[in-house]
Amino acid sequence: MSDTYEIENNAIDGEDEMGSLNHSTVQTNLAGLLKFKCDKKLAVMTELSLDISQHDISQYDLEASTELKPDVCAYLKRPVIPDGKNDLIKVSQMPDLVIEILSPRQSIDYLVRKTKAYFELGVRTGWLVNPDQKIITVYSRSSHHLRSKTFALDTTPEVIDDILCLRFLMREIFDEEE
Repeated sequence: MSDTYEIENNAIDGEDEMGSLNHSTVQTNLAGLLKFKCDKKLAVMTELSLDISQHDISQYDLEASTELKPDVCAYLKRPVIPDGKNDLIKVSQMPDLVIEILSPRQSIDYLVRKTKAYFELGVRTGWLVNPDQKIITVYSRSSHHLRSKTFALDTTPEVIDDILCLRFLMREIFDEEE
């Protein structure tokens, strides 16, 4: 059976706890670019648990009632740890940016639904990254409609997020040589 058959016919409609080389590479590259090559002072986190227990996102069919965990997220203003605590297990403040990276066994439909849920929770912009096809779709909300713009490594040199005024070279995200 081919890898393509496996991906198309055995995709997980939910979280995939199995990592992959490309997923991990893209996740690390994006976190590094946001943290160190961005002219904004973003607070960047990976695999941060977002507390959604006060929200009903059941219409997105995510099987998540208490938390969502983006692959990468970024805040213009870092969440504050309350006095008397050393850390936060779940953060109730929603990030300005969430990034979901498609893993080899994951359903793209699931990640699109998850991205839509993030907007309902107050996220300003969301990226859906497909490492296999080297494509990034940037989502934003206009009034009550979700807008998207897709960037592909072979046709566009940069990914641009107009909401947070971010620009990164696609080749740096996908570890491609010039």
